Amino acid sequence: MSQNKKYQSLDLELASDDPWRLDGNPFERERHTQMLRLSLSQGVITHALEVGCAAGAFTEKLAPHCERLTVVDVMPRAIGRACQRTKRWSHITWIASDIQEFSTPELFDLIVVAEVLYYLEDMTEIRAAIRNLVQMLAPGGHLLFGSARDAACRRWGHVAGAESVITMLNETLIEVERVQCQGQSVNEDCLLVYFRNPVRVSIKSNC
Repeated sequence: MSQNKKYQSLDLELASDDPWRLDGNPFERERHTQMLRLSLSQGVITHALEVGCAAGAFTEKLAPHCERLTVVDVMPRAIGRACQRTKRWSHITWIASDIQEFSTPELFDLIVVAEVLYYLEDMTEIRAAIRNLVQMLAPGGHLLFGSARDAACRRWGHVAGAESVITMLNETLIEVERVQCQGQSVNEDCLLVYFRNPVRVSIKSNC
């Protein structure tokens, strides 16, 4: 499936009351519960980045725990729905952008990217997106990644899923905790992995 067709499909799905059953499905509720637990495991979140907000189901859970929250989604309709759902908070910044193009000099102490990267066209694009995200992660900051497994993603017509992306993330980040969420359907099987960005100490020479 081409990138344009994928985005058109997403836009159509966002028109429904509960796209992807993020509110009504017990599997999705458990996935979000685990995502929030991992996100909050280091205490106060100064500035978080959520990549891909869908209709705002997880944004609504994360927002009360952040001093600032930046949300990036390639679909303007997704941002519109999520913004409406979270309008009681004023500390959220909304940006319509592809994650490959989004850039800011600010560093985030938490980045959440779940069920997003498999929409990219190929492994080169996925690796570029990962590199971009890691550059925006503060030293000692954390990144929460979530995705359906490789087998399911390829069945859906995507290039890769959880296992492939986790391997790439482990090249630069340190894995802290891994959680498997599994539901009743063969498609309800995802991995959540919480990573830490190592603090690299520069050694100055006395020479």
